[in-house]
Amino acid sequence: MRSVAWGRGLCLRSLFLCSAGATALLSPVGALAQDGEAAVSADTTFAESDGNEIVVTATKREKTLQDVPVAVTVTTAQTLERAQLRDIADLVSVVPSLRVVQLQGSAATNFFIRGFGNGSNNVGIEPSVGVFVDGVFRSRTASQISDFPDIQRVEVLRGPQSTLFGKNASAGVISIVTREPQFTFGGSLEASYGNYDAKVLKGYVTGPVSDSIAVSLAAGLNKRDGYIKDLGSDTRTNERNRWFVRGQALYEPDDNLKVRLIADYDKIDENCCGVVNIQSSSATAAILSPYIGGMVNDPADRFDDIVYSNRPSINKIENYGFSAQIDYDAGPVQLTSITALRHTNALSDQDSDFTSARLLATNLEDKNLKSFSQEFRVTGDLTDAIHALFGVYYLNEKFRQHGELYLDDQFRTYANLLIQGASGGALTVGYLEGAFGTLDGDATQYLGTFFTPGTGQDIDLTLDSEAFSVFGQFDIDLADRLTLTLGGNYTKDKKKFTTDITSSDTFSAIDFNAAQYAPLRYGLLYQGALNNGLDAATAAAYATANMNNPLANPLGSLRSLQLFPPFLNVPNAVEDGKTNDGNFSYTLRLAYDATDNVNLYASYATGFKASSINLSRDSRPPLTLAADLASAGLLVPNLTYGSRYANPEKSRVVEFGAKGNWRNYAANLAVFYQAIKGFQSNIFLGTGFALANAGKQSTYGVEFEGTARPIPPLTLGVSITWLDPKYDSFVASAVGDETGRRPPEIPEWSTTFSAQWDQELGNGDHVILRGAYHYESTAWSVEGLPGFIKRDAAGNVVDYQPAIDAASKFKRQVDEVDASLTYAMENGLELSVWGRNLLDDRYFNRIFDSVAQPLAISAYPNQPRTYGVSARYKW
Repeated sequence: MRSVAWGRGLCLRSLFLCSAGATALLSPVGALAQDGEAAVSADTTFAESDGNEIVVTATKREKTLQDVPVAVTVTTAQTLERAQLRDIADLVSVVPSLRVVQLQGSAATNFFIRGFGNGSNNVGIEPSVGVFVDGVFRSRTASQISDFPDIQRVEVLRGPQSTLFGKNASAGVISIVTREPQFTFGGSLEASYGNYDAKVLKGYVTGPVSDSIAVSLAAGLNKRDGYIKDLGSDTRTNERNRWFVRGQALYEPDDNLKVRLIADYDKIDENCCGVVNIQSSSATAAILSPYIGGMVNDPADRFDDIVYSNRPSINKIENYGFSAQIDYDAGPVQLTSITALRHTNALSDQDSDFTSARLLATNLEDKNLKSFSQEFRVTGDLTDAIHALFGVYYLNEKFRQHGELYLDDQFRTYANLLIQGASGGALTVGYLEGAFGTLDGDATQYLGTFFTPGTGQDIDLTLDSEAFSVFGQFDIDLADRLTLTLGGNYTKDKKKFTTDITSSDTFSAIDFNAAQYAPLRYGLLYQGALNNGLDAATAAAYATANMNNPLANPLGSLRSLQLFPPFLNVPNAVEDGKTNDGNFSYTLRLAYDATDNVNLYASYATGFKASSINLSRDSRPPLTLAADLASAGLLVPNLTYGSRYANPEKSRVVEFGAKGNWRNYAANLAVFYQAIKGFQSNIFLGTGFALANAGKQSTYGVEFEGTARPIPPLTLGVSITWLDPKYDSFVASAVGDETGRRPPEIPEWSTTFSAQWDQELGNGDHVILRGAYHYESTAWSVEGLPGFIKRDAAGNVVDYQPAIDAASKFKRQVDEVDASLTYAMENGLELSVWGRNLLDDRYFNRIFDSVAQPLAISAYPNQPRTYGVSARYKW
């Protein structure tokens, strides 16, 4: 029954910051947080934890923050409460090196650390940032985004962590640690009410059952109206409607054995997420025309929080799981086993054209994920100077998805308007149906079949993956204050995936270059030449010369309406639908205790992320297999090439850090160079995603975090991150050669400044005023908009620059202010008033090509100002 008390460049532009930080570190007045990179959260109260004396498990062993030479920021339960942080997405305001972006649904959340991360819209894509809850890996965002339960702390480890955490930690780790059951009766109740009719209820109770068994139960409910009005469906979107329950049992018969059992269940049922129109096009005009009568928000009113859809979105997510952790002290060694079973069901649907027009009838995705994981660790001292850790890890996952994407009853009219506009009135849907049918030998073959309601794609996908890791780490005391760390991890990862996608849209199956359609192409070319002033003979010669030239195909502009081309499924005779990866990652680190208060370290570490599968309707065979597919007779009409999967990415970081801790002052400084080879890029194309490997992405960076308590009531905090990233090599991106460009969504500067005044009153009560300011400098929202790429009639790229120019118009900058005022009574009752984003700073989380609206742009807006009151009682 043991308990533990628990209460962070290389360029001239950052030289001043580095020098100032180093000076502060070696000064008894401006100490560096001794977390080598692990900085105390700016809101840690020194009365509860003296600076970096917080106990963390970043290296899978309990150590104080001061003694862990790893880049980790710790956010305590008190900070979560004072700042009204509900889930992982809210951590951005207290961890500048972390960025979280929620996109088209409750489960579509992206995590970035130091600018490294990738999209989560495709379940086949491996995460670059691993999320662990009580040592159990949560592999997909649908299982990660539930509200925080009975939290003790959140550790954000920055940089590659594959040595101890395996294949899904090439950019970093978010580790959520909940409170163990206690052998003394206690608990808490919390109720909060805010604008948008936000209601939050949370409760926690713990206590002993016997001298050796303690239990706890936590539960919570989070409901809020959407902050975006959907005038098309007469609903509100971007709402909150989720709840959780979590039970734990702790068996601790003596000081040598501890068994911890955890069972949890959480559920989400939300309308999310709203998309606004920020640039219209002629396609938007067609939607607004009397023929359609659709509605789209005015781009000039993009932050009025008004959207138009013809039905509300569905986001139903169910998570549940069980884990068992056994810790046994065998004397010379300590043994740990963590076993976990998890299950996630996610059902989503939305009006994916994001207008009130009835263009797309459904975009259903029904996902099911089952996972089993097992970890064994043994730690001990080989000699007085060598501490060792050895472990094995196994993960087995099975994923199934059924999807439906169908056209609605106004798409045919909409397509007719676009076809008439593109052809100058020469073509209509009905005319094309008759013309193609006649040339195929049956004039009635296609009549009434183009763009009919209920046609589209039926999608069934599977992914089975299995990973096994063996890892170890040695901490070698070379001298009294000098420690060398050597660690390694070998991971083997296997995947098997299948697709069963059927397309029923007849227009998408028409090959505009087919020989039998030459007369139609001739007639269009001939008439076009006459319209341009050529005489009949010259026009005829021009049409004859070009009717079989794909680069002059007059039907080429209609390809944007072929949304559901026939799909080449996998496995097939050429593609086996399997990947098999193996990798050895390692860590080299030298840590030196310069004084009793100052630690220095230097490290080199590598990371690994296994192959990611393009498990979606956008999966395409690589161009290198074109000849083999043709030989096998597998080519289908309008087959394009892309990727079935992205190869593994490998990361490395060189880092120098310094940490210091004095009773009232703590700070840390880290200077690093981090690079990823084969970075897995996932870019939205307007109707799908392009998954590809970049040659290399790298960044130089500086991170500084510190806290100070100059007088007893006042605690000050500062966190500063400077990043200078670039694509060292990315020739074949979806928007052209990006070599030398800065990747999107990575601000040069990210800072958080905080202050807390904790005034004790004469009766033992406290008045606590907290304020924080979070800033992110201007950054691109996306690297480019592929829908603006200039192409020839055959679909070949002519110029990528328009895609870059279009994206450059919409950048983002963050200026957010949060504050809270709490009256904490000695009897355990706390009353608070709070506000987040008090200045109502508005920006776009992401911009993208509007769906089925060529040359229009859509965006996901951020959350506006929120505020409220809360009451909390602890005993």
